[in-house]
Amino acid sequence: MNGRRLWAIVVKELRQLRRDRITLAMVVGIPVIQLVLFGYAINTNLRGLDAGIVDQANTAGSRALVMDMLATGVVAPVARVDTPQELMAMIRRGQVGIGIVVPPDFERRRIDGRAVAQILVDGSDTSVQAAAAQLMQVPIDSAAPDTRAPLTSTPASGRISVVAFYNPQRRSAVNIVPGLIGVIMTMTMVLFTAIAIVRERERGNMELLIATPLTSSELMIGKVLPYVAIGLVQTSVILVLGRWLFAVPILGSVLDVYLASGLLILANLALGLLISTRAQSQFQAMQMTFFVFLPSILLSGFMFPFAGMPKLVQWLAEVLPLTHFLRLIRGVMLRGAGLWEMWLDVLALVVFTLAMMALAILRFRKRLD
Repeated sequence: MNGRRLWAIVVKELRQLRRDRITLAMVVGIPVIQLVLFGYAINTNLRGLDAGIVDQANTAGSRALVMDMLATGVVAPVARVDTPQELMAMIRRGQVGIGIVVPPDFERRRIDGRAVAQILVDGSDTSVQAAAAQLMQVPIDSAAPDTRAPLTSTPASGRISVVAFYNPQRRSAVNIVPGLIGVIMTMTMVLFTAIAIVRERERGNMELLIATPLTSSELMIGKVLPYVAIGLVQTSVILVLGRWLFAVPILGSVLDVYLASGLLILANLALGLLISTRAQSQFQAMQMTFFVFLPSILLSGFMFPFAGMPKLVQWLAEVLPLTHFLRLIRGVMLRGAGLWEMWLDVLALVVFTLAMMALAILRFRKRLD
């Protein structure tokens, strides 16, 4: 082996890496992204879960109990309603993950030693169920004015009950399988379309397509439409296998499931097209897709609890289509909600799709010029 020839090859590769900005960015970017995400953004110790409160007793003791629950930091009040039915509707729509219900006969229950409060939990997220169990240990407050009540500062285990809806058995498959629809389509749809335009350019077919009467919009939309059907087929396969192998329910409308999936498919295809207009090769397209996929799977709430992330990271995650799709698909499949009840997430996906498609078309026209 000749050392000079070997060194020449090493220098050649280093120079090529220096010219390849995408690869150079991945060399530095991937360790930085993973360090920041796992060290700062990912937090399995849930705090500040959105909670709704129903205090039908409205006594000093009931208010003190609610304040003690809030003082744990596990929940943060976002709404106060009058009835448990209103609270259940908010949980079904995904507006809150936990509900605190204090019955009107709170003082009598406290004296008799019965359950004095109830925690309603959105069981479609198993991490929320685990966090809610901490609220059961809040001591029954002794600040009630009724002197007949026995004073106690012992944990209220058994006197604060937790009721989990939609997944009371806490089966992980019920939570994971709907999310897998989004994860698989994010990975495949973005990658397929990111490579589509680049592949045509590398094979020399782009010049032939440009010479046809096709407009740039027609060309790009025509490239993505077949992948819409592929994405719907993937959705059907996951739904069938999830139902057959893991008994994952579909409590809402099947049409809403496919509509939500279609929104995510279009969002991912538009993002993939934008990537394809910037990538110089198929390898670069795959690298840029990885930059999108990694934050999506880590920050969307699929692998780690969304509520445990810092607010700044949550705002960043709101830009990702997968974040909104997970809320939609879990709401429809597990809680029986309708898409119209989660219209903000629907609107976010539509706006994201239109923005990415417009940027991709403008970028494509600029490259043609």
